Amino acid sequence: MFMPRALKVKRPARVSGHTLSKKSKVGEGEREDPGGSATPVQKEDACEDTKPQEEAIQAGGDSAGLTESSVQEDGHKPDSNDTDEEVEEEEEEEEEEPVKSFKKSQRWPEPGEPVCVMCARYGEYICDSTDNDVCSLECKAKHLVQMGMGTGADVFTRKDKDGDKRTQPQQPAVDTGGAGEREAGYCYRDDLFISGLTDEQVQRIKRELGIETQGGDVRRPIIEFEHCGFPATLGGNLKKAGYQAPTPVQMQMVPVGLSGRDVIVSADTGSGKTVAFLLPVVVRAMEKPAHSVSGPVALILTPTRELAIQIERQAKELVLGLPNMRTALLVGGMPLPQQLHRLKSSIKIIIATPGRLIEILKQKAVQLAKVKVVVVDEVDTMLKMGFQQQVLEVLEQVPEEHQTLLVSATIPKGTEELAARLVRDPVRIAIGEKNQPCANVRQILLWLEEPSKKKKLFEILNDSKLYHPPVVVFVDCKLGADLLCEAVAKVTDLKTVAIHSDKSQRERNRILRGLLDGDFEVVISTGVLGRGLDLVNVRLVVNFDMPNTMDEYVHQVGRAGRLGHRGTAITFLNNNNKRLFIEVVKRVKPTGSILPPQLLNSPHLHEQQRREKQKAKQGSDDTLVTKNNLLDIIRKHDRRKK
Repeated sequence: MFMPRALKVKRPARVSGHTLSKKSKVGEGEREDPGGSATPVQKEDACEDTKPQEEAIQAGGDSAGLTESSVQEDGHKPDSNDTDEEVEEEEEEEEEEPVKSFKKSQRWPEPGEPVCVMCARYGEYICDSTDNDVCSLECKAKHLVQMGMGTGADVFTRKDKDGDKRTQPQQPAVDTGGAGEREAGYCYRDDLFISGLTDEQVQRIKRELGIETQGGDVRRPIIEFEHCGFPATLGGNLKKAGYQAPTPVQMQMVPVGLSGRDVIVSADTGSGKTVAFLLPVVVRAMEKPAHSVSGPVALILTPTRELAIQIERQAKELVLGLPNMRTALLVGGMPLPQQLHRLKSSIKIIIATPGRLIEILKQKAVQLAKVKVVVVDEVDTMLKMGFQQQVLEVLEQVPEEHQTLLVSATIPKGTEELAARLVRDPVRIAIGEKNQPCANVRQILLWLEEPSKKKKLFEILNDSKLYHPPVVVFVDCKLGADLLCEAVAKVTDLKTVAIHSDKSQRERNRILRGLLDGDFEVVISTGVLGRGLDLVNVRLVVNFDMPNTMDEYVHQVGRAGRLGHRGTAITFLNNNNKRLFIEVVKRVKPTGSILPPQLLNSPHLHEQQRREKQKAKQGSDDTLVTKNNLLDIIRKHDRRKK
């Protein structure tokens, strides 16, 4: 059913080849043959302990039916030299309380302890079907219903036969009977339908979908996920998660990623990049190694905790029911002991922020020597000065022979040159207009001086044509978020909350969950919600403060147009943002949005345009500096009087 956490924390002691194990003396006294749903690390203990716990619960919580067996050696009776005291001590070590049936019986967690995914109480147990933390049978049932894995009623079923039927679909034996060989030797090949297309037809498809590729021997795009020939379980998980048909970035990136090539991808916000890189990662992690692997085989790096949490959630949806597929979330702001404990399991995929991962690497709690594929999400942010050194430090721990996937909605030229050093013979994929705002978002730019911003925001929130809750309002500082949150709540009486990096991670998770569930009408945020997050129910974004860069503007605007939905982004700007005027005109004007006359007539804009023209003229005369002409260039620009 599921394993108590104590089984993972307190491993049975092995003394002179003797192994502790549990038996049930309920009923006929027969012992159930262990299933294959446990991980390799816990397989022996978890499988043997599962049935006695389930029988104890099904008997009404009476622990009298659970008894302990003596020490065994290779399935034989204990050595006659063992004393009674030793046996009693071992029985006391193994004694377990019955699994709690209801969440009200469970306590609240202490700092650093795991948390139930349903009610936030102490996550004492690990659900065998989903590998998530739960506090009781009640929350396990609710969790299985939420994951679409049954009604949850069978969790409380008493009969063992029913339990066998219930767990059978989740056992690896069912999934890998024939599929296991395929997973072990999976090699992507073009589907017959795709290979049957002419080059002209392929180019027409790419042109109509806005797909541009650079590189040699680029795989043809797929039209349906079935063209990839995924194992049945993975294909079923895709459909359960709602991925019926691939988006343009998935059509091109998935086959290229599955073929093992390094990739640099630039695609609109909300275009489905996460699943596009997760599918090659999962397939690579499913490969059966030639020798026993003692570490993770895939590493995904992200700049923010919220994005890492979202990626892990999507990864768990894809690996559901696949044998020995475990993920580990390593991010700051969350208890370190829980993450270290997680790494003791057989982890295949790590999703991490660079700072926390480096902290764990220094403790030698994880080794990256077996990593085969590395993903750097939001690569433009990850290669800036704040993260660049950390990312490079992590990559030094990864084997030289590995696949690299670099992904973002915006990849400036300077960043792309740096990213090119991290890949070998990459395929570059661009979807739509490169580094441009999402085409599904209507952009409105308003010229407002600082004192008028709040009044205009209140008007927008009271406008029935514009206001569609929940609304995300971006500001540039944490104090500004808190102050604006108070003002909006007081004036509009809307349910408003602020989120920024000073909030605890648990509070940030609660706010993000409430935003997705529609519990909040207005969320005031700094940049923590600006990148990568699928805020699928958000239709209106307000940039109360113009972002510091146009790349950040593109990402924040993209929160309003996820997965093909149309949205609106309203941005306030004034002379405080004069440094960005020319970039605003370049990126926003081509979309057809109307620019405020104060911007178009600004002397700052005219001066920037004049300098750019002058620089373009001089650019043709620029000379490459070499050792041979260095002295000539110095003499040419020497202004001293001769």
